[in-house]
Amino acid sequence: MTHVILFHHAQGLTDGVADFAQRLRDAGHDVVVPDLYDGLTFDNIDAGVAHAEKTGFDTIIERGERAADAVGPHTVYAGFSLGTLPAQKLAQTRSGALGALLFHGGVPAAMFGSAWPAAVALQLHVTAEDEWIELLEVEELAEDAGAAELFIYPGSAHLVADSSLGEYNEEIAELILTRTIEFLDRLA
Repeated sequence: MTHVILFHHAQGLTDGVADFAQRLRDAGHDVVVPDLYDGLTFDNIDAGVAHAEKTGFDTIIERGERAADAVGPHTVYAGFSLGTLPAQKLAQTRSGALGALLFHGGVPAAMFGSAWPAAVALQLHVTAEDEWIELLEVEELAEDAGAAELFIYPGSAHLVADSSLGEYNEEIAELILTRTIEFLDRLA
């Protein structure tokens, strides 16, 4: 069993994020899903991003760090889109981090003031033509991390693994879930 903290995307803690977490639990992993928006959810990504901008990205990251204080040191930090920011920062800076799972996002390691730690596993999942990410930055992060697994899926949809949203793609989501469970099983 691997301990995971999973951070939601800009639309909030949707049913799709909760369902994804439950599928990881069903596979035998301990998953915590903090609500960084205090119960707010948004019908579209633009409204969610506007809320995140108003709240402040640093505040969102700090909320993620506080939520992570409740979990042990040997944890995998995971995030969907906006949630990749606290997940990545924690994986890079928290002592004892096992790994990071970044879905639909990721930034160069230098953004958090350090190189990617050699002992921390990394798996990234993005679509090739996603307008919400900078593919070159995600590729740079994977290269900086050395042994990272970078999976690039066809298409331009952003939150393809959230089953409660219109851009959900069952085929890609199932592949992401399978690869995620394999990653977690290796770290158990």
